[in-house]
Amino acid sequence: MILYRTKRGAVVEHEGQQYLVPDLHWDDLLNDEQLADRLSQIIHSLQPMANRIAADELLPPIESQEIWAAGVTYLRSRTARMEESADAGGGSFYDRVYHADRPELFFKATAHRTAGTGQALYLRSDSQWIVPEPELTLVITRTGKVIGYTIGNDLSCRDIEGENPLYLPQAKTFRGCAAVGPGIRVQAEPIDPATKIALEIHRAGEAVFTGETTLSQMKKTLPALVEYLFRDNTFPNGCLLMTGTGIVPPDDFSLQTGDEVRITIAGIGTLVNTIE
Repeated sequence: MILYRTKRGAVVEHEGQQYLVPDLHWDDLLNDEQLADRLSQIIHSLQPMANRIAADELLPPIESQEIWAAGVTYLRSRTARMEESADAGGGSFYDRVYHADRPELFFKATAHRTAGTGQALYLRSDSQWIVPEPELTLVITRTGKVIGYTIGNDLSCRDIEGENPLYLPQAKTFRGCAAVGPGIRVQAEPIDPATKIALEIHRAGEAVFTGETTLSQMKKTLPALVEYLFRDNTFPNGCLLMTGTGIVPPDDFSLQTGDEVRITIAGIGTLVNTIE
């Protein structure tokens, strides 16, 4: 089932029907370790909505949660990071992280820096090389249990990070730097490693870049990423964790104002954002 945060309240989609459950607090939902069972029980007592939610009613599926991210979890990301930072002498850092047990983990965004589907992301004014990073995003309770999956766009300034790896926070965190949505696939079992992630970037109505990968191409495991994130760290309202990207546009590509980014993950949906 898919859980949406909307202007009307929480909406559950199951077997082609949508159910409005407006009295449930979002932070409580995202910290329910038995969320799949709870939602299944709730919708049995509800009537399906007569009118399905419209795209402009969707809100990003985040309220009080922080968004964190993992880097260099795919070979393609390792290669891109090494290339962009070679002149700064930082290339070997990314190779070491790719092969190490300890992952690269960093703070990405808060809710007010995060867009939902149909909303805008923003180009950082002091960067000339910005790309989207399509990522499976884990929804994790305060106790460290994964209760669902959504789509994330980890907008990244490759020139700033490449200039010096210590500039990573500036390359990653700024106004409108992240997007998640459209909803959360709630399930108790782990996601299928064969799940596909696809990226399309449209400019003036035409596709200027497409790419796809599968979760099976990820070197780090999802349980390991969660375990390291929660080491000596607390998340009172739970958190979202972007798990890295295996799709990186060529080095001569940068987003422009007016572009549209579409990220699709099978079984979750499509996250669509314009660039301003």
